[in-house]
Amino acid sequence: MSSECDSADVPPHAPPAVGEPLEPGPVSSRESTTGAGWECVAGGYRKLMTKRDLPFGWLDPRPLWQSRNDVLARRFGDPTNDRRRAWMKGRSDGAPDLVVDYSSRTPIAFLVMGDTGEGDASQYAVVAPLGSQSADTAFLFICSDVIYPAGGILEYEEKFFRPYQAYDGPIHAVPGNHDWYDDCTGFMYWFCGAHRRPRWPHTPLSPAGLVRQLLWRRAPRGRRRPEKRARALRDRPAQQATQPAPYLTIDAGQLRLVAIDTGITGDIDREQGAWLRRVSLSSPKPKILLTGKPIYVNGEHHPGGIEDGGTVDDVVTAREHNYIAAIGGDIHNYQRYPVELSDGRTLLYLVSGGGGAFMHATHTIPNLDSAAVPGMSEANFRCYPLRGDSLSRFSQLYARKFIGRLLGARFIEPDVAAAIMSQRLAIIPTRAQARDVQVSDGARRTADALLRLPGSKHGVLHVPFSEWLDWNQPPMFKSFLRVDADDRTVRIRCFAATGCASQELHPPIEDEMLAEQGDDGTWSWSETSPGQTS
Repeated sequence: MSSECDSADVPPHAPPAVGEPLEPGPVSSRESTTGAGWECVAGGYRKLMTKRDLPFGWLDPRPLWQSRNDVLARRFGDPTNDRRRAWMKGRSDGAPDLVVDYSSRTPIAFLVMGDTGEGDASQYAVVAPLGSQSADTAFLFICSDVIYPAGGILEYEEKFFRPYQAYDGPIHAVPGNHDWYDDCTGFMYWFCGAHRRPRWPHTPLSPAGLVRQLLWRRAPRGRRRPEKRARALRDRPAQQATQPAPYLTIDAGQLRLVAIDTGITGDIDREQGAWLRRVSLSSPKPKILLTGKPIYVNGEHHPGGIEDGGTVDDVVTAREHNYIAAIGGDIHNYQRYPVELSDGRTLLYLVSGGGGAFMHATHTIPNLDSAAVPGMSEANFRCYPLRGDSLSRFSQLYARKFIGRLLGARFIEPDVAAAIMSQRLAIIPTRAQARDVQVSDGARRTADALLRLPGSKHGVLHVPFSEWLDWNQPPMFKSFLRVDADDRTVRIRCFAATGCASQELHPPIEDEMLAEQGDDGTWSWSETSPGQTS
């Protein structure tokens, strides 16, 4: 049998040289409930907030109405590709590969996280742990959803510039679906220096297109005073970096990062597809894809369509393009899929969407051996939070809500929840103390009822109920990545942001993978945590 979601052993904490062995560090969720943040004093992240930083209310009618373009695009036709083409007009002239150059930084380190911009405690809880691991990093990259709920130039002061004002380096990003709900206007203004929205192409409208045009949310207007405050936060030497476009290439030391803009629905336009194929082939460097939509997530494969045919994953898996990993945001947790390809190579696919928004459940992810997706296995899958912690947290949240009390929901202790998930999925609990737990009939009935409630499955009601169950106290179950690379090795570590005071400056490592280049040029991935449970 496989482990619950991760190795039971704890990888070390201190950031060494890329290939150097690590020393043991803070206890993680895989070793104890304390490491997961279940018993702790909240950290000082609230001191970073102002009175404006009220808890983000997803079921408030205003953010739901502001986010209506998602529903309109999916039901009445998505104009994103045409509007991206309008933004891109003239941007690649003379520099078609859209390169940001950090190639002189070798070895190099950088940070990656996704889905950050709620502007409340769940975002600020990541700030101190992120800063603790930022030493010697060349830049920070945000994969998807910089701003919730719907982009906007004026939202950046409170949800981007102020939270990360202490980070002493440039920040790059690709827009997520929420950043496109204002037609990407705020993103293009702040990241790409676009001060005027282009004229949208005129196309004949069908009846569905007329409905979409009538209801479509336009970008809100800017205002001088808030823009001036935001610019004051931005206009420091380290933060003045801009990027050429919403999709770009970053030459990072001996790595090439290829970052794509997946818009609202997850597909990319034909021009971006041609660019993706070109920049993937034009450099022999090992590559990592950065994307707003993950390719492997929740036990499913989403290859990502390209407008004129083919898929993003076709490009990533082509041997001649030399990709070693793909990292996507959008889903608000951490997931790891080392996928074995038919030619014997292994590509590492990661979900890194725990940067600050409400948490998506992991206890709904099936046993990967039964998912019938080629190349995946439960033994190599990892996630944060662990499935049992996810079930426990959702049980607690439902028990606190009115509808949950009406339905008799009650809190399932974390190790009991881990034992329940191990029985349901035929896996071994990751934490040793959960392996001998006796599950009562009442706890099992509660779990069965919880898994039938709205939001427990990845269906129509999953999103609104996950948002309704948002919280802003430990354990937060947020996360981010640090990548360290030289000419022969790439190390990726997933750090937890629990919200606990004791873990703010010493965040646990929840996962760690090392890629090494062999003498034949082929890269291979291995887990660097010793003593993996099997």
